[in-house]
Amino acid sequence: MLTRIDHIGIACHDLDATVAFYRATYGFEVFHTEVNEEQGVREAMLKINDTSDGGSTYLQLLEPVREDSTVAKWLAKNGEGVHHIAFGTGDVDADAADIRERGVRVLYDEPRRGSMGSRITFLHPKDCHGVLTELVTSAAVESPEH
Repeated sequence: MLTRIDHIGIACHDLDATVAFYRATYGFEVFHTEVNEEQGVREAMLKINDTSDGGSTYLQLLEPVREDSTVAKWLAKNGEGVHHIAFGTGDVDADAADIRERGVRVLYDEPRRGSMGSRITFLHPKDCHGVLTELVTSAAVESPEH
């Protein structure tokens, strides 16, 4: 089922300033950036390490690009900080179905496109002790994109 922590999502007002903080403070470098129009965010993935299952662990920094995006609404209510935790899985469809059968609300009927071509879905935070939880099946990543 779940194989690793894929990433920790951190909501921020200024992506460039937040990247600069993580670079200067911890030495983390940007592995990938993109704008996800569907989610309404500009994001940077900072690679922390590789994992034994062939994946990696990242910090995902998220800056809203629209006022009506989920991250913009979350920032307005909560301020900057940890937005969600994401667990890696080899099969997001099967694991989401299994978790749904256990009584946890899965927010998307079908997984959607996530960072770096991954397939994702989210679990309702009220069913996960207040933590917005993402399930991720990573796409193969050949080389860093900036």
